Order: sequence, then structure tokens, then C-alpha cells
Amino acid sequence: MTHANLLEVTQQFGSPVYVYDSETIINQYKRLTEAFKKVKHLRLHYAVKALSNLSILRLFNQLGSGLDTVSIQEVKLGIAAGVNPKKIIFTPNGVSIGELEEAVGLGVQINIDNLLILEQFGTKHPKVPVCIRINPHVMAGGNTNISVGHIDSKFGISIHQMPHVLRIVENTGMTINGIHMHTGSDILDIGVFLYAAEILFDVAAKFQNLEFLDFGSGFKVPYHEGDIETDVEELGTKLTKRFNEFCKSYGKDLTLAFEPGKFLVSEAGFFLAKVNVVKQTTSTVFAQIDSGFNHLVRPMFYGSNHDIINISHPKRNKRFYSVVGYICETDTFANNKMITEISEGDILAFKNAGAYCYSMASNYNSRFRPPEVLWHKGKAHLIRQRETFDDIVRNQLEVAL
Repeated sequence: MTHANLLEVTQQFGSPVYVYDSETIINQYKRLTEAFKKVKHLRLHYAVKALSNLSILRLFNQLGSGLDTVSIQEVKLGIAAGVNPKKIIFTPNGVSIGELEEAVGLGVQINIDNLLILEQFGTKHPKVPVCIRINPHVMAGGNTNISVGHIDSKFGISIHQMPHVLRIVENTGMTINGIHMHTGSDILDIGVFLYAAEILFDVAAKFQNLEFLDFGSGFKVPYHEGDIETDVEELGTKLTKRFNEFCKSYGKDLTLAFEPGKFLVSEAGFFLAKVNVVKQTTSTVFAQIDSGFNHLVRPMFYGSNHDIINISHPKRNKRFYSVVGYICETDTFANNKMITEISEGDILAFKNAGAYCYSMASNYNSRFRPPEVLWHKGKAHLIRQRETFDDIVRNQLEVAL
């Protein structure tokens, strides 16, 4: 998308607004499938939590992708988007067995990461094939909040508890049809990924009726010009070779599965906001925008970096600005960042806003959540309306006081 395209979106739908470029999504999907083209059976499950708009889910369905879901609501969103339930994997954490049973009724693949739930489920539903999420005890990821495979993580069944898993499987007669792991997000070192994969292979060899191995995801994308990213092509070459060797020793061609989210949608997204005020203080020049961490919390939550471009005047001389929001709390998007000279009314574009941005938005300060727009085949398509005051009060009930 060009700067002119982005400005066109703000002129048509106002600001703030999220916009996603379908071409980037499609190219990222093809890049990953191409990297693993020598795997006989490859399955991608798009991680719905990254960006759950129905139009985005329909786009992935058209590409042939399945879905990775973590709540029963995400499962239902996937089905509403037309995705075959058999192509949806349900990997919740800390939910009751009732939610798992509801997912079974919807016909999706169940993934369990708790010994007690595994035993309860196997006892009640021994004929329902189940995938097991292991914790490989590998620390990986760009932030402690997104590193989920280490020893202190709440996710997965420890590899040291495999004897317990095998006992449960034997006692209940249940079928384990998949083994799953996810070590974290923003993994740069493919050596760490390959090391964790060996742990997954060791666990998988203990089960006789597997259909697939799910390696999660966590591929790092670039956040600014010249930034480093996961070399998925090198990973594809090395993991494909090792996976095919494992299948040969296992005696069966298994499916290799991944659950990419950020890798597929992060770079496709832009968050566009208007500058309300330029404020000079004794030490800083603030660019104050018509948004806040209620719309884009990642910089405050994860310390994430989002390149910010003044698309209204991209060729002006650069100055240092701190970009902040309108929330009644500190909501700083960037400190002392070089941006072309900003005037009131300019539109700032935040890059890498496709993943975990709108999906983490809120109504804090009773502000409306922004609209979402899909830029597809050269046109802007509104895929979620801007909220109104009616949306804020819709579910509130008044009582006589």
C-alpha cells in the first residue's frame, strides 16, 4: 500500500482506523508454504487470536489455511467464516472440561495441555482423538510475556511427565493423534527451534497412532527497516529434512503443522491516527494523537516497536518527537523518535499493526474502538464499523437507586 492509499482510507473512514493489506497476507502465506514445499503433508493453522475479523478468517479459508483457536468463541468465529471444523485445532489453556466438550460437539480437533483434564476427557470420551501439547522446557521468544515453553510456564504438559501421560492413555484407551508444542513468539535463532523440534520428535516416538506433529510458530518479523527476522527459508530446508527422516523412522508420512499468526498479518497492518496537538515542553516535543493504548497497547504491554511515519508530509526534515495518546494515564507510543516534521492534523501511520493490535483494543476511558478496513485489489473495504455511544451502553442495565 502507498501513502496515498492510506490517506485515502482516513479520508473515507476517519481516524483512528486500522487497515490491512490483503496482498501482504497472501504473500506471507505463500512464502511459508513455499519454504516447506518438500514436506508431503503440510497444514497451516492461522492463529485467530492475532487478528480475528471474520473477513480475515474468510481470506485465510480461501487460501486453504486451517485455524488455531484458543477459545470456544474463536472456534465459532472460524465456523461462521466458513472454515471446515476439521481444519480447526482448539488449544485452550485453563478452561473447564465443559468448554472442551462443547468444542467436540462442533467437530474440531482437541488439543489438551493438562494431565488432570487429559484423564477426565479420556475417561468420558475415549473415542475422540486428542492432540497433546507438551512443554519442552525451552526458553524462546522476544519477551517474557510471549515465552511460553519454559519450565515456569503455565502452558503444556512437561516432557518429564510423559510417563503419566502414557499411563493415562493406556488406562483410558484413548487415541493420541497429534503432538504439539509452542515455545514462544519472536524466535530469531532457528537453532533453538530445531533443538525444541528434537524434543518433540522424542516424545512423538512414544505414540503409535499419530497423524500430525504441530510445531506451533513464533517466527519473528521485521519491525523496522533493516531489522532481522526469522529465516523461514533456512528453517524450511533444515526442518523439512529432519521431519522427513523422522517420518521414515516412524513408518508413516505424518502431517507437519504450524500455527502462524504474527508472521502472516503483522506487516499487513497499519494503524492510522491524526495528530491533535503538538506540545512543546521544557524537555520534549509531544505529538498527541486521537488515540491511546486503548487502541494499541503493545508498546506499553510488551515494549514493542512500531515504526511511525508522517504520511501527510513524508519528505519534510526530521525532528525528534515523543508520540503519545489521549488516555488519562501514561500512554507513550514512542520516545524521542525521529519523524518528519509534524503539524496538527497530520496523519501518522503505525506499521506492523496487523497482529495483536485491534484484538487487544478496549473501551478504556469509554472511548470507541476504531473501524477496520481491508485493502483488497486496489480498493478499501470496511470490515468493521467504528463503535458508537450506543455500543458503549448497549449491555449496561440501570437499577433503581
